Amino acid sequence: MALQDLTPQLRTRLNRMERAVGWFVTLAVLVLVFGFGYYLYTTAELKGWFLTKAPYFTYVDRATGLKVGDPVNLMGFNVGKITEIEGMPPWSDQNVFVKMEIKSPYYNYIWTEGSLAEITSSDFLGKRAIEVTKGTNGYCTYIFNPLAEMSIADARNLDELAKWQLAQELRVPGTTNLLFRPKTSLSRLNDIATAGFTNILVMDTRQERKSMTGIWNDRTARYDAYSSTNKYFLPPVESAAVTERLEGLVSKVEAALPDVLDLTNELANVLVNASDLTSNLNVTVLAARPIISNLVAATAGLDRPGALGQLLLSPSANRQLEGALTNANATLAAANTNLAILAENLNRSLDNLAGITSNLNHQVEVNTNLVSAISETIIHADQFIQGLKHHWLLRSAFKTHPTNSPTAAPPRPLRSPKTRTD
Repeated sequence: MALQDLTPQLRTRLNRMERAVGWFVTLAVLVLVFGFGYYLYTTAELKGWFLTKAPYFTYVDRATGLKVGDPVNLMGFNVGKITEIEGMPPWSDQNVFVKMEIKSPYYNYIWTEGSLAEITSSDFLGKRAIEVTKGTNGYCTYIFNPLAEMSIADARNLDELAKWQLAQELRVPGTTNLLFRPKTSLSRLNDIATAGFTNILVMDTRQERKSMTGIWNDRTARYDAYSSTNKYFLPPVESAAVTERLEGLVSKVEAALPDVLDLTNELANVLVNASDLTSNLNVTVLAARPIISNLVAATAGLDRPGALGQLLLSPSANRQLEGALTNANATLAAANTNLAILAENLNRSLDNLAGITSNLNHQVEVNTNLVSAISETIIHADQFIQGLKHHWLLRSAFKTHPTNSPTAAPPRPLRSPKTRTD
């Protein structure tokens, strides 16, 4: 039915419904557009589309296990991806060219010294990955400050000279002696001029661009102006794939297999000998069973007091030993008695000797002239004997008789020096 056939009330209600549906469709379209835009934004943010990416490259021996889009890791983080894998020309010294991109801010960890591209195995199916190592020394591979090359005279006219820095290494001409490193402040411009340098490459640290402005050149030891064709080289460290390692391991196992078989044969011989030994040992044990039974029977009563003595000594020897011990006991008792009597007699003798010496000491102390009289008597007796020796009648009684001493050798005759022959 045509719209003109509707009543005014229905026409009014229909217009209102059309407007509501239009607003709903418009709102739905806006929500859909906003959701799609938000999805694109979050996806771009997650994939790093808004981040600055620094290009690097390296060389590998083979592209096995690597493909474009594979992640590049740094300290365990996903910091970029592989963007290009190409074979080198036939006359080149290298085999495969690999280009990669490192996202911000992880390229700040890559320095000119210590940063390497390690190609390692990631699984047992031949998959490989690139792990970039953190730099340990040197300089940042990329800078984001404006570069300018100028003379020393022009550098003196720069504003805020302390915020300008060198962008190159300055060495003594003709030597490797480093005088000034990159990022040295131009506040030392006088020292640079004194060293004899006229032109220098500097960078303005007051400004920092969102894209790279310079890339380090290892040959010239300076930062060159960055262009889209410039890439920094990371030295590769490539390890063998797991499959190659497994092949090498299998080869070693195959080479060692004959020795293993020889060892198993020797082990089989050892087991046969051990079996023979155990069988012989079984026969020996069976033969020794009566001996063991007798030994068990002999030692069964050793837990009684004196059982060991009864086992070692016969009854007659036991009686003789008891008699010998009884006699020894009686002898020791008699010796003890005699020793006591002897000690008593010796004690009595010592007492008598002490009494005699004490009496003699008392007599000497009482008769003080006794010692001097005895001394004079001895002197007079000696004088008397000496007088008798000189008396003519008794002189012969005190003569000394000569002994048979050996005769002395005759003296050598005196000779003239002319007649001597010796």
